[in-house]
Amino acid sequence: MDSEGAVIANKGYSIPDRATIQRLVGRGLSLCIDQADAEAHNRAYRAMLNDMVQRDRSIGRIADAHVTDASAALVRDEDDVPIGPPDWLDYQSEANTILRDGGGPTFLGRLTHLHKRLRQHAIRNPDAALLALFHLSTNEVRMYSATHAMLVSVMCGLAARDVLGWPEADEMTVSLAALSMNVGMTELQDKLTQQQGPLTPEQRLLVNNHPLRSVELLTQAGVRDKTWLEAVRSHHAAASGNLTDRNSMGDRMARLIQRADSFGARRSPRATRTPSSAAMAMKATYFDENQQVDQAGAALIKAVGIHSPGSFVKLVTDEIAIVVKRGANTTTPKVAVLTNRDGVAIVDPVLRDTAMSDYRIAAGIESREVKVKINLQRILSMTV
Repeated sequence: MDSEGAVIANKGYSIPDRATIQRLVGRGLSLCIDQADAEAHNRAYRAMLNDMVQRDRSIGRIADAHVTDASAALVRDEDDVPIGPPDWLDYQSEANTILRDGGGPTFLGRLTHLHKRLRQHAIRNPDAALLALFHLSTNEVRMYSATHAMLVSVMCGLAARDVLGWPEADEMTVSLAALSMNVGMTELQDKLTQQQGPLTPEQRLLVNNHPLRSVELLTQAGVRDKTWLEAVRSHHAAASGNLTDRNSMGDRMARLIQRADSFGARRSPRATRTPSSAAMAMKATYFDENQQVDQAGAALIKAVGIHSPGSFVKLVTDEIAIVVKRGANTTTPKVAVLTNRDGVAIVDPVLRDTAMSDYRIAAGIESREVKVKINLQRILSMTV
């Protein structure tokens, strides 16, 4: 723009050389750019360079790197996604580091890179992604906020893609919004999971205001997607009602995130309570605040299953098992038996199909009732 705000070149136009700039200035023009756009561009550029250094790109590729808009930080090469099996403990630690640095210059690039890998693994093997994240979220409180964010992101992505049939752009946006929803209170959320007493007035204020703080940090990091920001802003207070009756996609996303957020929170332990069983948490998600069937909650249940991967069940045989794969319907998953009918641990877990009458699920049970130590990698191998 010139100094009066008149557009000289549209966004995305590339000035070919310095001589062109000098000719424009020679005509008496003052060349200006919106400050927010300039800051977003610089943040995206720094994030991209940092990511390239971390991935050991050649000096030539780094020297040739450029961005034209902050949104370019959302675009990553396919080779950024690892081919091998994911290290979920490493992802948990990485997400924890990223979300605690919400205002940092590399935040957006690192967040979107993590999101792309999570999404790719969730597409390749959704049962393994759900199992790992449910298991970690119900057993780990030190990095609860990051693990919970990854779980809600994967759940929302699955529901949007496989049940609701949303376009890919919307599915990616809702899972990004879910991943970043609590960036405004990551450290506090981890602290609260281990806090014995009730929230202090100051803590309650921070919790109530965290969606706005999250939006502030995301905007500062270069996010310009209004739907993403609306979903984060409203995720804590989205009213009940069908998704199809809502006026905006951001509001629909907020409701889906809220229901997944609530479900994940019920499944996770606190210093003052034990987690709910998967079946109890699903029942609370399926019905809304008015005890009506919730469209967003129903979509999540259909995507994840009533007995989701990572949850524990008791079979009619009196065997205790962990769910490893979703079944043909929401109530008949495949499970790995952990203890026999006498309560004795099984060295090599046995796979059962609960759609068979001899191995029906008798009840969902809470994780604290399971006395067997879970070998996560061994159980994940049974999801293939």
